[in-house]
Amino acid sequence: MPQEQYAHRSTMQSSEGPQVYRVGIYGWRKRCLYFFVLLLMILILVNLAMTIWILKVMNFTIDGMGNLRITENGLKLEGDSEFLKPLYAKEIRSRQGNPLYFQSARNVTVNILNEKTKVLTRLVTGPQAVEAHSQKFEVKALSGKLLFSADDNEVVVGAERLRVLGAEGTVFPKSIETPSVRADPFKELRLESPTRSLVMEAPKGIEINAEAGNLEATCRTELKLESKDGEITLNAANIKLLRLPLASHSSGSRQKIYELCVCSNGRLFLSQAGASSTCQINTSICS
Repeated sequence: MPQEQYAHRSTMQSSEGPQVYRVGIYGWRKRCLYFFVLLLMILILVNLAMTIWILKVMNFTIDGMGNLRITENGLKLEGDSEFLKPLYAKEIRSRQGNPLYFQSARNVTVNILNEKTKVLTRLVTGPQAVEAHSQKFEVKALSGKLLFSADDNEVVVGAERLRVLGAEGTVFPKSIETPSVRADPFKELRLESPTRSLVMEAPKGIEINAEAGNLEATCRTELKLESKDGEITLNAANIKLLRLPLASHSSGSRQKIYELCVCSNGRLFLSQAGASSTCQINTSICS
C-alpha cells in the first residue's frame, strides 16, 4: 500500500509540472535598497567633488601645499605666513635678493636654548623697547672688527670715532677714559659739571688746544691749576689777568704802569711801578 501511494504521488507531480521558488527582496524592501544605494552614490560623488575642490583651493601638488614647497634642502615658503604656535627651525632665510620680515601684533621673541631647554640668549622686540638678554652683547663690522661690546664689567666702543648728536650732550655719572675729546668742525666743545667738580687726570700730561677759537674755563668759586712735579706754562702773545686787586699808591701820581706782584700764598696783585720794585711796600694786601 505505501508503495502504491508513493507511485501515485509521483505520477501526480510529474503531470502538474516543476514548481519554481523565487529567492530575493521584493516590494518596498527592494525600493528602500535602491534608494540607499543611490544615496550612497550621491554622497560618494559629493565627497569626491569636495576633495577635488579642497585640493584645488589649497593648491596641493606633489611638491607641497599652497605657498609651502618641499625641496631637497628643506621647506620653502613663499608669500606672507602666519604661525600660531612656536616655530622651531635650524635656519630661516629669505629668497636671494629679497628682504625677510618678522611681523607681530605684540612682540617678536627669539630664544636660544641649551640641551636642558634653558634660555641662554633672548631677543625681544616689543612695542615699547628692544631688549637683549645675554652674558655679552657685541656688534661687529663685516671685516670682523669689534664696533661695540657690553657685558657686566664694561662697555667697549671699538669705532674710531664716537659721535653724540643730542642737543644736551652726554651725561656720564662716573668717570670716562678716552685718549681724545673733541667737537665736530665749527662746533663748540663744552665740558661741564653743574653740581660737582670736574677733574681731568693723565699720567703724561693734558693738552687743551683751540686752533680756531677761544678757550674758556669758568667756575663759581675757585679755579686751581696745580702741577706737583713740573711747571705751568702760559704761552701766548698776550696774557690778560683781569680784575686783579690794586695796591694803594700815592694819590699825586698819575702813572698808568703797574708791577705784577706775587704773595707768599700765591695771590697776585698790582702795584704802581716805580724806580725800583714796589711789591714789598704793599705786602699788606697779602694778608
